[in-house]
Amino acid sequence: MAHYSRVSGTVGLITLQNPPVNALSAAVRQGIVDNVKRALSDPEVKSVVICGQNGVFCGGADIKEFGTAMTGPPLVPMIHAIEAANKPVVAAIEGVALGGGLELALGCHYRIAHSKAKLGLPEVTLGLLPAAGGTQRLPRLTGLPAALDLITTGRHITAADALKLSIVDQLTDHSAVDAAVKFAKSVADQPLDTRRVSKQPCLCPPDVGALFEAAMQKVRRSARGAIAPVACVQALQAAATLPYALGMQREKELMATLFTSGQARALQYSFFAQRVVARWSMPSGTRWDSNKPRTIRKTGVIGLGTMGRGIAVSLAQAGLSVVAVETHEKTLKEAKQAISGMLERGAKRRGVAPVLDLITYSQNLQAVANVDLVIEAVFEDVALKEQIFQQLSSICKPEAFLCSNTSSLDIDLLASRSRHPELVVGMHFFAPAHVMKLLEVVYGSRSSPEAVATIMNVGKQMGKVSVAVGNCRGFVGNRMLKPYLEQGLFLLEEGATPELVDGALEEFGFAMGLFRMSDLSGIDVGWKVRKGEGLVQPGTTVRVRQGRRYSPLADLLYEQGRFGQKTGRGWYRYDNSREARPDPWLHSFLEGYRAQNGMAARRIDPQEVLERCLYTLINEGFRILEEGIAAGPEDVDVIYVLGYGWPKHRGGPMFYASMVGLTKVVERLEYYQGVHPDVPQLQPCRLLRRLVAAGSPPVHKWRDVIKKTHSHL
Repeated sequence: MAHYSRVSGTVGLITLQNPPVNALSAAVRQGIVDNVKRALSDPEVKSVVICGQNGVFCGGADIKEFGTAMTGPPLVPMIHAIEAANKPVVAAIEGVALGGGLELALGCHYRIAHSKAKLGLPEVTLGLLPAAGGTQRLPRLTGLPAALDLITTGRHITAADALKLSIVDQLTDHSAVDAAVKFAKSVADQPLDTRRVSKQPCLCPPDVGALFEAAMQKVRRSARGAIAPVACVQALQAAATLPYALGMQREKELMATLFTSGQARALQYSFFAQRVVARWSMPSGTRWDSNKPRTIRKTGVIGLGTMGRGIAVSLAQAGLSVVAVETHEKTLKEAKQAISGMLERGAKRRGVAPVLDLITYSQNLQAVANVDLVIEAVFEDVALKEQIFQQLSSICKPEAFLCSNTSSLDIDLLASRSRHPELVVGMHFFAPAHVMKLLEVVYGSRSSPEAVATIMNVGKQMGKVSVAVGNCRGFVGNRMLKPYLEQGLFLLEEGATPELVDGALEEFGFAMGLFRMSDLSGIDVGWKVRKGEGLVQPGTTVRVRQGRRYSPLADLLYEQGRFGQKTGRGWYRYDNSREARPDPWLHSFLEGYRAQNGMAARRIDPQEVLERCLYTLINEGFRILEEGIAAGPEDVDVIYVLGYGWPKHRGGPMFYASMVGLTKVVERLEYYQGVHPDVPQLQPCRLLRRLVAAGSPPVHKWRDVIKKTHSHL
């Protein structure tokens, strides 16, 4: 709803009321329409101010109305009516003006913003475009280059940036409502023709054709198959080349195409999935809201390599004090410098003071004796981690939480080295740890619900999307990655090249194919993991290990000293740059390997690459759900979108499977299993078959089938 009052004698004040962000629900829109009419018909009122309650202007559309039948007044005619008003209408922007909220403000004649407010048109992140005039009005204020940047990325900007771009007219450090009321009185008798944004010409540079050509190339490159950014460019092109009314019609047509697209459904699913994973539960049925997290003030980080540095920065930026321990003097010196640089750059980006004083450094493990939580971030070596957990158990206070930044190791094994295994939890960060949004919170068989609740809350404090997962080799993300990588290697054995495999995956929407990613992370890293699993047999090309098909191709590259980008050679060659180039040596090596093993190369098409790599990964995701390692498909999908580069506009592996059709996934897995009976990962798992037998219900209904599956186990 919207509340109306008259203030300062002649100003009609309309206050949006729909906590927490005063979203534009049907009731709010109706309230705006009714109260604008009331203000305009009141002879005592000379000007109008629109604001939001509780220091928030408007966060945009009401997400509760997504996917429901449209009720209440449409947004576009409402904004046009405000713009056409014969009395000045001033938007008082506090907190945020996002999406439809900013479009509402653009329909007002003036905009006064609090200096701490954030503004933006983030619709593209939901597979949509700003369809209430945003693509038509914004470039008339900011010019086309700025509008292209803001609308195709959906990024938020500060009020100061909005002032520079002429989006707002004034800033205040005090109440934006008070400033707007005062301003509204001062412009009560001013003519409004020049203040109606839709009546102004679009601000175009001289060579507008070249601008749009460059913009379209840039967007197609970065969007990797997403259609919404392309539609945003097309809508802005309409703003530049058509009269306003025709531009609005084009905006509407483009929005209609996007609104019903599978990509919009995927992106909106992804948006809601991040909220679902915050409501985690454990296999016992214990929910987060029944366990209050403990307050954490002092933290410790053990090991200041790349991951430890990023974790320390994340903790400090969350306002937590950090004791950073590194026993090697040279590494400690380098870490101090690197961490200070990261904190200073981050503070500059956010416009705040760096929190350098929150981090203290030590070479002595005893320095963490009084912390509330310690995160071990040493090298991924189980013996080393066990030793450190044993030491920490003696050094730390009894109530301290002990966490390991491990990507795959057994949390229960580490917990067994502690005197208080119920306080041991895994925290799998993703590199770079101070940038990546995902945190896998791994609970062991003895982790207490309070411990999990506390670590989930610490993740939230750090600005992470925390996903609670059970304990198994590789947890969720890396466990699913293993069969995906294996299929890539098998495809090379059968006749593919790294360029073919990566090309198919990048065309699908991944930023990097699996071989480019392997070169980036380091072929030596994967080799160490496989060595730890007992799979590496130096100097041999035996293709069966531990009773199943195995490709030694990556091991053979490691033995050649080809570690990827760090050595300039891997699956590709890197000639003094990070650009991956096809390597004739590698092609010859693959031919020799096939000949040595009696394998004839065959033609492999991109569709086979996608089906074998993606469907085996998806199948492992279903096994994870079946075993209760992840609570629901949303958990798996959030992990893959935020941590593993799964294209956002495809929703995540489980959502993608539902879009492709579970029956098709089963059929193709069965086909490939018939061709490759020595690859057990191609056997469709029981849960996948149960879902097909249940009629392939929509993804949000899978939890019901999963519960029944667990009750039968």
